[in-house]
Amino acid sequence: MKKFIFDVFYSKTEKGFVYRIDDYLITSLIVLNILAVMLETFKGLLEEYYNLFLYFEIFSVFIFTVEYALRIWVSDLKYPELSKTKARLKYIFSFMGLVDLFAILPFYIPLFFTFDGRFLRILRLFRLIRILKLSSYTTALQLLASVIFEKKQELIVTVFTIFILLLFSSALMYELESDVQPDQFPNIFATFWWAVATLTTIGYGDVYPITAMGKFLAAITAIFGIGLVAIPTGLLSAGFLSKIRDEKELKICPHCGKSFDEH
Repeated sequence: MKKFIFDVFYSKTEKGFVYRIDDYLITSLIVLNILAVMLETFKGLLEEYYNLFLYFEIFSVFIFTVEYALRIWVSDLKYPELSKTKARLKYIFSFMGLVDLFAILPFYIPLFFTFDGRFLRILRLFRLIRILKLSSYTTALQLLASVIFEKKQELIVTVFTIFILLLFSSALMYELESDVQPDQFPNIFATFWWAVATLTTIGYGDVYPITAMGKFLAAITAIFGIGLVAIPTGLLSAGFLSKIRDEKELKICPHCGKSFDEH
């Protein structure tokens, strides 16, 4: 029984419906949960169908809790080199283990602690974390996570470079515009938001420089933003193409040139 449950959760070779039912059930449930969180923001809809939303949440948490408990139970099969206790702790504190835990915590916390209405609303929004559970069931999300992990050094360098540009742009714009627009550029922190909006080329509403040097700096910042913000996209795209090419090569038989599925 334990081996069967492990195969349902982690087997990549089994293709039968029984072995895929977990994927179908949990994926559908996650999508419906995200939809429910969005629909609950319509006050009239929430008031009219409150019980329906509540029963659906109870059902979802029950399924997610059972899944979480079972994953802990079979974790010693996932990490056979570790003892049962260490294997279970490794899963519990792994990224996906924490995602599975935080997916159900917003339901259980109010049962043991009392909070005001605002905190409870925020806590309910944390149910959106459940969308991260899709990464366990969607190959595309697993591929994205793998690419991000492989390109993390390049992404860190890019983010750090963007931060430096934002900092210098904010400081310079503050010096250029604070005297003529003290309300719009009162300090570097407020100007930092302007730099973020300009660097990502989305604009900042009615806040814009009026001095000649300020306009020149804004133009330079926007031009650099076009290039710098596009760098992470290029890195991830290259990583995706490399991963897809590697997977295709692994599926090709080196002897006959056909895919292994055709054998």
